[in-house]
Amino acid sequence: MANAEHSGITEVQARLRAARLALWLVAAVLAVRQVAVVLSTPRGERLTDLETWVGPDGVLHVKGSLYDSTQFTGTPFGGLVLKPLTRAAEQALGWGWTFGTLLLVVALGLVAARALPQPVGRRTSLLAAPVAISLLMLSLPVRNTLYLGQTSIMPVLLVLVACFVVRGERVSGLLIGLAAALQPTVLLFAPLFWFTGRRRGALTTAATFTAGTGLAWAALPHDSYTYWVHHIAGTGLGGPADDLSNQSLHGLLLRLGVAGPLEISLFLALGAAVAALGVRRAVRYARDGQLLLAVAITGCAAIAVSPTTWQHQLLWVLLAVVGRVGKRASDRYVWPVAVVLVMTLPASMMLPHISALYTLRDNVVLLAALAAATVIPFLSRTSPYYQAPIPTAYAALVPARLRGVPLLPILRRLLTRPNLLLELLLIRVTYAAYQQVRLAATGGSNSAGRATAEEHGRQILDIERWLHIDIEHWANHAVVKVDWLRNFFDFYYESFHFVVPLSVLAVLYWRRPGDYRWARASLGFATLLALVGFWLYPLAPPRLMPALGVIDTVHGVQDFSKPDYGTLTALTNQYAAMPSLHFGWSLWCGVVIAIIAPRWWMKGLGLLHPLFTVSAIVATGNHWVLDAVGGAAVVAGGFGLSYVFQGPRARVVAAAAEVDAERADRLVKRSARNTGTEVSSG
Repeated sequence: MANAEHSGITEVQARLRAARLALWLVAAVLAVRQVAVVLSTPRGERLTDLETWVGPDGVLHVKGSLYDSTQFTGTPFGGLVLKPLTRAAEQALGWGWTFGTLLLVVALGLVAARALPQPVGRRTSLLAAPVAISLLMLSLPVRNTLYLGQTSIMPVLLVLVACFVVRGERVSGLLIGLAAALQPTVLLFAPLFWFTGRRRGALTTAATFTAGTGLAWAALPHDSYTYWVHHIAGTGLGGPADDLSNQSLHGLLLRLGVAGPLEISLFLALGAAVAALGVRRAVRYARDGQLLLAVAITGCAAIAVSPTTWQHQLLWVLLAVVGRVGKRASDRYVWPVAVVLVMTLPASMMLPHISALYTLRDNVVLLAALAAATVIPFLSRTSPYYQAPIPTAYAALVPARLRGVPLLPILRRLLTRPNLLLELLLIRVTYAAYQQVRLAATGGSNSAGRATAEEHGRQILDIERWLHIDIEHWANHAVVKVDWLRNFFDFYYESFHFVVPLSVLAVLYWRRPGDYRWARASLGFATLLALVGFWLYPLAPPRLMPALGVIDTVHGVQDFSKPDYGTLTALTNQYAAMPSLHFGWSLWCGVVIAIIAPRWWMKGLGLLHPLFTVSAIVATGNHWVLDAVGGAAVVAGGFGLSYVFQGPRARVVAAAAEVDAERADRLVKRSARNTGTEVSSG
């Protein structure tokens, strides 16, 4: 028994070491990629902010004000510190600065991993550092900082070092004071220190900031007046304050059309409220032993109250990922996933292209910062759910028909309903990525892949003629002659492609959560296989084959003299025809309904959907018959991969368990009869 336990522990440790090595490898690859992207960009297009400061004609070289061009956005103290470094920076403008920034990012990740609230498990302690560094490398602020040559990593690193590395309140206050001299809203950490009992550190922070700013006033009086008075702590430097890159309350109000004294009054009032509430929450979590979360909350409040907060200054939001939210284990992933997505993906991928959502989309990072600073109910360490959330119910594992299934036992079948917000977020991001891959499959535009796609179209037509299934032209012209039939298929093609799959998912989510996960996984795998098909085999549909004479009943007449055939085809990849996801998704709906629906007539109605869809895609000229065959193939592959990776669906597992229980009960009763023993039904 002891040997078996020791063997099990050794196996777990080996897996942890392998996972840690793999994560460090991922972090290294991401770091190399970010450096390669920067250094491979032509001179003059990379490190543009740094070039503006320290280049041959940079503002730190020439005489006069640092802010004459409004391109230098740092404080006068920052300019005073950078001036002696201009010659060295100019000599190593690319490699030295980029690798120096990279080292700062690595140091930031290591300090953040060390600062996690204690106690942490062995797995977390081993994997935290590479995961933190990888997330930093993927984040938009770090990528923006590396690309522009900015210095915004330094204030965040100084604060973390002050809070978690150095000892002594005075040294900590000195570092945060220097950070505040570079980024004034960092002064919010002084109240955090004061109200958590580190008053000497708070006083040192204020004194260091005052000394640094005063030194800059003495050395650069005109620049100091320009920055602090004329530009009101940098407002207006580096671009218009209402630019989308300015993720602060000031920028939000300007984008909403509020201006003048009203805007200033609202900004000051809202900023004061956010700062007060943010610091209050940060103090509470610091006293709770979650100092890293307290630092993140304070930084998020600083983002909101700063007059201008550019993209490279938004790293504080990513630190808030350490907060734990939700009593259920299935809810625990919502906040960290949302933060990571907000900080790594463009806002256009987070929310759909709907005018009513533009305000949310344009301010998504600011809203995340405000939420972290003021409203997100992070769990206290005294909460019974902090270490032990309500567990998720899993279906019992039973042997599958194939050996080795499930291939990934960790992806066990869940029986509980997943978090709706997380599901909607992941569906939106997945669909946005699907759109990007579709377009990228032709090199970023339809014109880039037109010749190849049309050649593949001729290949498909030749195969269909050989098989005697080339019915596209006949079906298209037959439908065009009947107005009501043409209108029906046009409407069906445009309307049911998304409505039916989303409706099926919604019903399963609410009524059959176990089956929802099985169906969602199958649909996801099928879509992923389809993206591979789009990438490897761009194919022109019949409506975009000029010599075929097929009438595009849905989109109207296309102008073949233009590479993209007009504005519609410029929006998406028109050559993503093989396989047909129009038919594939409809077939998935039909199969799911046929398996799950309790009535035979419901199953029949479900199977009518793929029949109508395949008729619509062929009759409207949007797909070849073989595209539908490809769609069926990826759907079969989706269900197959779901089975291989996760095993039988939860409903099958439950049914199998009931059958096994009944079989065991019969065996017991039979044995009892043979031995003459009475068996109790209880």
